Amino acid sequence: MRLSELLAVHLPVDEKERRDLERMQEFAKSLAEPFSRGQWPAHFTGSAVVVTADRTRVCLVLHAKLHRWLQPGGHADPADGGSMAATALREAREETGCDVELLSPKPIDVDVHTIPARKTDPEHEHLDVRYLVVANNPDALKHDPNESHGAQWLTWDEALARADEAPLKRLLEKARRAGAK
Repeated sequence: MRLSELLAVHLPVDEKERRDLERMQEFAKSLAEPFSRGQWPAHFTGSAVVVTADRTRVCLVLHAKLHRWLQPGGHADPADGGSMAATALREAREETGCDVELLSPKPIDVDVHTIPARKTDPEHEHLDVRYLVVANNPDALKHDPNESHGAQWLTWDEALARADEAPLKRLLEKARRAGAK
């Protein structure tokens, strides 16, 4: 599904997500290279809430640069072909070592967040399209030391306790409801 179509059918659940979705729709129209990490002042990213097959545990990674517990995710690669789902799946595989698959082709959440300036990169925004995925081999969990300081399977309550901002809590709550069997 093309980015504009994907965003057109997403249903936000709160005011922040509604505002973020509107901004993302505008950026999707106005950015020359929306999937390029060199596109300023913003670019699209993909991330995934990774759950076990029984939906009782969720994986969070301790992000190396931001020093926060987050869902796996990151920048689009040309090989993703402009598919946010492909980006989210690739990032989840790279950051957890697990074989993952989508639980739905539609994103579960969208979020715009500011990334602080680092080295040669100015402060910019990530336009994050978020999916719910299942790990087919949760015992394979390992972190990529280039990306994070660790990866852990947590209960939903443990993950929510580590969530340090409202959009992450919203994402986890949506994922818990969507993944309930």
